[in-house]
Amino acid sequence: MKKTLFFVVLVLVAACLFGETLVVTSRLWSAPSEKEFIINEIIKPFEEANNCTVKFSTLDDEKLLDQAELQQKTGNITTDVIVAYASNMPDWVENDYVMDLTEIASKWNDRTFSKGYDEMTVFDGKRYFLPVGADVYLFIANKKALQYLPEGVDVQNLTWEEVVDWANAIAIMEGEGKYAVTGVPMKSLIYQYGGVCLSYGADWPNLDNPGAMAAFYLMSKMADAYTPTVLTYDDVRPPMKTGEAWMATAHCARVGEIYKNDPTNYVVAPAPAGPAGIGSIAGTSGFAIVKGTKHEELAVKFVEYMTRPEIMLKASKGTGGFIPPVDEAIDLLETDKDEQDMIIEMAIKVMQEGVLSYIAPTWTDWGQVKLVYDDIFKEMILNLKTFDPGYLEIMQLRIDSLKK
Repeated sequence: MKKTLFFVVLVLVAACLFGETLVVTSRLWSAPSEKEFIINEIIKPFEEANNCTVKFSTLDDEKLLDQAELQQKTGNITTDVIVAYASNMPDWVENDYVMDLTEIASKWNDRTFSKGYDEMTVFDGKRYFLPVGADVYLFIANKKALQYLPEGVDVQNLTWEEVVDWANAIAIMEGEGKYAVTGVPMKSLIYQYGGVCLSYGADWPNLDNPGAMAAFYLMSKMADAYTPTVLTYDDVRPPMKTGEAWMATAHCARVGEIYKNDPTNYVVAPAPAGPAGIGSIAGTSGFAIVKGTKHEELAVKFVEYMTRPEIMLKASKGTGGFIPPVDEAIDLLETDKDEQDMIIEMAIKVMQEGVLSYIAPTWTDWGQVKLVYDDIFKEMILNLKTFDPGYLEIMQLRIDSLKK
């Protein structure tokens, strides 16, 4: 009896000392430097203030969904909060894996989720996700490339025609291409090329329109400007950091990480423009609370804390240059600037002035849509080195078959 009583006391003391444990699994902040910052600088103060432990880990979107399915089937809900990407949010909602946060979020009157990103997290008028870590695309170049910059070209106001001429000049003078995209299938090529299409007025991701045709015609002209190993890239950061590649248009936080690695070695600019303006795909991740969580009250406190304007801005600054998708956080940036904020400011410029397309949940399999662009890049551009409108029309049929 005494032993049992002693054990109960120990459990109660441990609960008082350590509090609840909240399990948070995220597709965002997977880079080691990003994860370290989020855990030490963002989550730790929350733990201290709420006498709790937050077990934060990262997992890709597909595995995150598989984990949720298993937990829901077994009734053993061990994950409390998740962060998913916009293109995967419909799966969470349709499978009834996450809570409706409409009433909860309506009580927070100190934050306004930015238009566009906000719309991606609401389904049938109900809020299931809270946007975080939004993104657009920026241009980055190694300063070695500047020696080949065509006369009269302003890096801070590039057009896609100028980029093509510049990239081709580098390939001729260096004996090989130095432009990087993600050549590994189903990564970010559709977004890198999508920005070009949008800058020519395309109805992205559709191919059977004048804007897309013009963009792919232009891209076919730089077939020899890509690095020889471009098909091995699942991320443009490594080749840009090593100097294997000199130029890329990439996710703003990835550009921020490359730049931060050696600020003296790179020049960063908004994404290039076309006749329609600066084109960019825009996306966001979002917090959600898993349905059936045993720690609902703490989970609500956590997502409220993580979406506060000052926390959003701090997290964005410390993880390379994501856009904080809260209007009040963007306002705070004006009064709290440092060198790294240049990335966020450029991203906000693209967000506010660019021709944007948000990733809409209108596809049965977004991965297969991405693969259409990957196949065009590999076959039409790299292999045939030509522009074939008939081929694009055929590839459009694959896209049509994937629409909901």
